[in-house]
Amino acid sequence: MPIREATAADWPEIWPFLRRIVAAGETYTWPRDVDEATARRLWLPGPPARAVVAVDDAGTVLGTAKLAPNQLGPGDHVANASFMVSPAAAGRGVGRALGVHVLDLARAEGYRAMQFNAVVAGNERAVALWRSLGFAVVGRIPEGFRHPSRGYVDLLVMHRRL
Repeated sequence: MPIREATAADWPEIWPFLRRIVAAGETYTWPRDVDEATARRLWLPGPPARAVVAVDDAGTVLGTAKLAPNQLGPGDHVANASFMVSPAAAGRGVGRALGVHVLDLARAEGYRAMQFNAVVAGNERAVALWRSLGFAVVGRIPEGFRHPSRGYVDLLVMHRRL
């Protein structure tokens, strides 16, 4: 599956599924009513962050990922990444392909590790994917996330060396 740098022209395809995922309130710590301008600024912030898209043979965006330093200054050697897959493309390996691609990209850019700061513990598919790609849970924030149907659930901090 082709994965390439995201461009401004990709945003009209990213926004509908990003909005749907965030509005569901089940996996992202963003405000559920995030407006388009704010979402675009957060997802496509510019250097040193970068975004990529996975596309099908027709060029339709199936998912997207964002790579950035987890911290500034002396902590900028640890990467952070965020991922969103269109619900229409669920179960097609898009998340795994984006995960592998972003890990390779982070290595190539000189990052020494990758850390996810807020993986919803009840997001079993994501937790299993990240574990399968070598991530370990290194911390837990008890009741750190307000899930719309499960109430307060834990957030996981996941990490792997590159």
